[in-house]
Amino acid sequence: MADKANASQGGGAAPVADSPAAIRNVALVGPSGAGKTTLVEALLVASGVLNRPGTVVDGTTVCDCDDAEIRQQRSVGLALAPLPHNGVKVNLIDTPGYADFVGELRAGLRAADCALFVLPANEGVDEPTKALWQECDQVGMPRAVVITKLDHARANYENALATAQSAFGDKVLPLYLPAGGNGLVGLLSQTQYDYADGKRTTHDPDPQYADQIEELRGTLIEGIIEESEDESLMERYLEGEQIGQDVLIEDLERAVARGSFFPVIPVCSGTGVGTMELLEVATSGFPSPPEHPLPEVFTPHGVPRKQVACDPDGPLLAEVVKTTSDPYVGRVSLVRVFSGTIRPDTTVHVSGHFTSFFGDANSHADHDEDERIGTLSFPLGRLQRPASAVVAGDLCAIGRLTRAETGDTLSDKSDPLLLKPWTMPEPLLPIAVQAHAKTDEDKLGVGLQRLAAEDPTLRIEQNPETHQIVLWCMGEAHADVVLDALANRYGVTVDTVELRVPLRETFGGKAKGHGRHVKQSGGHGQYAVCDIEVEPLPEGADFEFVDKVVGGAVPRQFIPSVEKGIRAQMERGVGAGYPMVNIRVTLLDGKAHSVDSSDMAFQMAGGLALREAATATKVNLLEPVDLVSVLTPDELVGAVMSDLSGRRGRLLGTERVGNDRTLVKAEVPQVEITRYAIDLRSLSHGAASFTRSFARYEPMPDSAAARVKSTV
Repeated sequence: MADKANASQGGGAAPVADSPAAIRNVALVGPSGAGKTTLVEALLVASGVLNRPGTVVDGTTVCDCDDAEIRQQRSVGLALAPLPHNGVKVNLIDTPGYADFVGELRAGLRAADCALFVLPANEGVDEPTKALWQECDQVGMPRAVVITKLDHARANYENALATAQSAFGDKVLPLYLPAGGNGLVGLLSQTQYDYADGKRTTHDPDPQYADQIEELRGTLIEGIIEESEDESLMERYLEGEQIGQDVLIEDLERAVARGSFFPVIPVCSGTGVGTMELLEVATSGFPSPPEHPLPEVFTPHGVPRKQVACDPDGPLLAEVVKTTSDPYVGRVSLVRVFSGTIRPDTTVHVSGHFTSFFGDANSHADHDEDERIGTLSFPLGRLQRPASAVVAGDLCAIGRLTRAETGDTLSDKSDPLLLKPWTMPEPLLPIAVQAHAKTDEDKLGVGLQRLAAEDPTLRIEQNPETHQIVLWCMGEAHADVVLDALANRYGVTVDTVELRVPLRETFGGKAKGHGRHVKQSGGHGQYAVCDIEVEPLPEGADFEFVDKVVGGAVPRQFIPSVEKGIRAQMERGVGAGYPMVNIRVTLLDGKAHSVDSSDMAFQMAGGLALREAATATKVNLLEPVDLVSVLTPDELVGAVMSDLSGRRGRLLGTERVGNDRTLVKAEVPQVEITRYAIDLRSLSHGAASFTRSFARYEPMPDSAAARVKSTV
């Protein structure tokens, strides 16, 4: 496969594919710092798209073109870099490696038909990368492993290979052996490729590598034969027959394309070693879009539809995988075309139905509308190169789709369709913000609305109880990017404030209260007196009002006024300023004046009576408690359980998940887990994950309640 002869092509112009068979959509995934963005630069140079590579440090790479990425010197969003090779258009999709931007990673995998797992030769395989490999394995996505940073001072290719095989399985086998500092040896062709002075030359392998080549080649051939559809091949091989190289390459390409064999390619981005071999693997071994299954298709009303083929002449079916907004350029949508052909100046139907798949807990309102396609282009970083048409299987950028959001479906307006969105990770880190000045409030609303349209992993909550704007983010780095975008892209100055957890108050015992509101200020005065008894109710009972007035002490028309005043006081609270719940209030007696009594006077008296009753007994604070489920490696179960107990958590039990994972369930007060997304990642080095859901309200311990009341 990668031993075939090839030559660099392209001269900087946008590569164009006439058919889906001539396209490869390849996502680069792996841990942060593995060198994915730098690898893209090396491949663009190798294919002739660039004359020289940019660097992350200088902020000159194609993929890290966002201002935040340049400042932070790391990828925060997916980026597209198309290149031509041997008559095939390869769409390289660079994805962020940091855990906070897993939403961009999943969008990149949705747009791709195969994945390159990029691992550095100087480090091991982290837990999130192992988990991602398993996810790809479950859906049968073809994969290859690229070991980079061969020129690093602590690089150890053999250790990196062994670590990858231990993490990913015994079907992860190398196609090449690094030879010296500037070359590779092809294990099938037994040819050495040298990249001295940036030019590739070939010759026989150096004799010093003979033993390694023989051992690795034998293992590789056995691995290929085990995956061969020709069952007689293994028997012939064991009998000593020499299997032809062409047969082995053909079987290898089939096994890679169906996701049962995973080649390893060593690449040094700095010297270009391995770049041509990697491009050959991508074009010859990875499947084209027609060979990759399409997502499930529905009507906008949720009715399943027949599977659509990847056919340029078929019905239009495309999906927005990324949305960016620029104050000057406007909204730009990166789109993967699954079926049909997109052309400029045509009208398409835009469907967004996140609620149908993810419920109401998202910031995306459902919508169906027709929009006109504006400019079509093939992006290369910031550069948008015009496109006359985009066929099924390809990716492109569409300008000024004003209502399309990330995850929306584009289809023919005469036959609207809906693709089931990819799984969106749940944001679990709440950040409370407020506009720095009154003049920023309107701009803040607009900016947040646009950011939510771009990023499905950002959830915006207007909490009606605490009156705070809460941004639910994936982590601190994600929150920093959101705040950076608000400040630098939308010109909104935002302050982060302490998150308020919505607590409740309730009575700890029975108590009586006397409310007297009497004022004389000339003319009509205000006169109202009422006596009440308050008693606590069980959780969930909320509020009951009982009228036991006899003899007309409180006129009939003013009894609802007393209840209204009590309800208003309950909303304001009587101790720490939190709403009061779970009480029964009985109106026992009162007094009225024929002239000065009024609706407002009895409302005031009702509130005063409740406040006086609160002074006669203990007022308890109730706190929301969440059901927390933590999926953790077995070796971290003890640490996770201990940490949850330290957060006043009540452990409910554990259950086994797979061979080496345990699900720990506990009930934990919300006030103790506002930063749990960060703390758990630190505790487990990214190996554990969790979900949370509201369970109920419970009385807060006296010590914790005292701390809350002291801050009021």
